[in-house]
Amino acid sequence: MARARDEHDRFSRPSKHGSRPRSKQRPEHANAVPAMVTGIDRGRYTLVVDDGGPEEREILAMKARELGRTRTVVGDRVDVVGDTSGREGTLARIVRITDRTSTLRRTADDTDPYERIVVANADQLVVVTALAQPEPRTGMIDRCVVAAYDAGMDVLLCLTKADLASPDELRDLYEPIGVDVVVTRRDDAESVETVRERLLGRTSVLVGHSGVGKSTLINALVPDALRATGVVNDVTGRGRHTSTSAVALRLPVGPSSSVDGEGHDGWVIDTPGVRSFGLAHVEPEHLLRAFEDLDAAAEECPRGCTHLADAPDCALDEWVEAAEDGDGQAARAARLASFRRLLTSRTDAG
Repeated sequence: MARARDEHDRFSRPSKHGSRPRSKQRPEHANAVPAMVTGIDRGRYTLVVDDGGPEEREILAMKARELGRTRTVVGDRVDVVGDTSGREGTLARIVRITDRTSTLRRTADDTDPYERIVVANADQLVVVTALAQPEPRTGMIDRCVVAAYDAGMDVLLCLTKADLASPDELRDLYEPIGVDVVVTRRDDAESVETVRERLLGRTSVLVGHSGVGKSTLINALVPDALRATGVVNDVTGRGRHTSTSAVALRLPVGPSSSVDGEGHDGWVIDTPGVRSFGLAHVEPEHLLRAFEDLDAAAEECPRGCTHLADAPDCALDEWVEAAEDGDGQAARAARLASFRRLLTSRTDAG
């Protein structure tokens, strides 16, 4: 009897945490403070609180356990609790990630189902490409454009090292599909100010191959950034990875800017150099929506149409032929060819 009673007591004894079942209701954190993620390092998040306000400050935070495996990336707008004073040695907690306005993604290749979030809440993708040393790769540019359009972002193509080669060919290739183009020269410091004007008031993420001058451009735009720069290998023609993690930097107003006063206006997010930009996550229909005129014409396409050049009865070909004159038809044909080039890059190696 005693043994049976002991067994009963052992299994019915209340735990030291109490006998009430654990509640799944999460705390509301009504007093949480909004912030922006500007950097991540080994589980610690650098945040900016009161972005652009009189009490703007940088704080360090960790992710609350209640967020589980929810990934937090640079550019995320979050809510934090705890010590948000920013004093040395303090650590706050991220308790919420607010809805993202945009999410720039890539995959390792076109067969990889795992999406990597590059950055959140950026409204402009700046594709930095050298005109020489290393040679430009249009496949990579196309893929970046596709990823940006899929995310609902604008695209700025920044062509560096124009003192070594002409930008005309690439400009003619990308401006017709709505890509803004800006050109810099290593022997012309004022060309950097032209880039700055396109970034003011925006959150821009810079991507590009190693060796194209991205870190050099960042250091010119944000002198306090001190991003490491590398050189191009004479044998392979490729650059060495110099940026090892994404980081958001305040964009100072330049001396020749048309913006009155001093200070800063905008964010520049630098990312590690990439050698590939997989697009397994991009649906062709999402890309089509970035071309409003083609999207409207494609409504007449048969179900399941791929919109490629070999697609039977594609309404986009009829849209070209329906132009009123020869010039209009040529312009439509060029735009359709550009769209199909981007669409093809969805599956071809970049």
